[in-house]
Amino acid sequence: MFPMDSFSNERRFRAAWEAVNIVRGVRYSLFTFGETDLPYYLVLSGPKEDQAVSIIRGNVKVARPRIITPDSGIPEFEDFFDDANDQDLAQFILARTASFSNLRLKNQAGSKQIVSDSVEESIAKLGRQLDAEDEDRVAILAAPAPLAGFAVLRYASERIMQSAPDNIQELREKGFLP
Repeated sequence: MFPMDSFSNERRFRAAWEAVNIVRGVRYSLFTFGETDLPYYLVLSGPKEDQAVSIIRGNVKVARPRIITPDSGIPEFEDFFDDANDQDLAQFILARTASFSNLRLKNQAGSKQIVSDSVEESIAKLGRQLDAEDEDRVAILAAPAPLAGFAVLRYASERIMQSAPDNIQELREKGFLP
């Protein structure tokens, strides 16, 4: 478990959050009911500039509970972090945000592919590939290798927050909200 010094935890979380990038986002909202898939490519730089770049293709499944109970009030994150301290830190910070209550997020990362290109070249190639496939539902993320989980979490988090207005509107249209 991480130390309970809230200020240093928030500072550490913010530093990790700002060190990762969503290079190519998507414009689609999450489903208001049920499960949503958020596919992505994650381009990871090595710890040192001369080390290999790797690419991971993955998908985050975002599920909302069908029935909200006191036990389903905290967000669940699965397979985002290799380090338990990073997992605990993200859980601690995001559990305090109403947008994430009652959500289950599961990261399904594929195998790591080592490439000889630089981060910038890899991102450009992936962008061209997605454009050629007319694919607009797959994001491209970039991060230093130790922050891979934070990159995927940031992507999922931003999609959740950006989808909130559409989800609220749908709840109103179905009569669940005034």
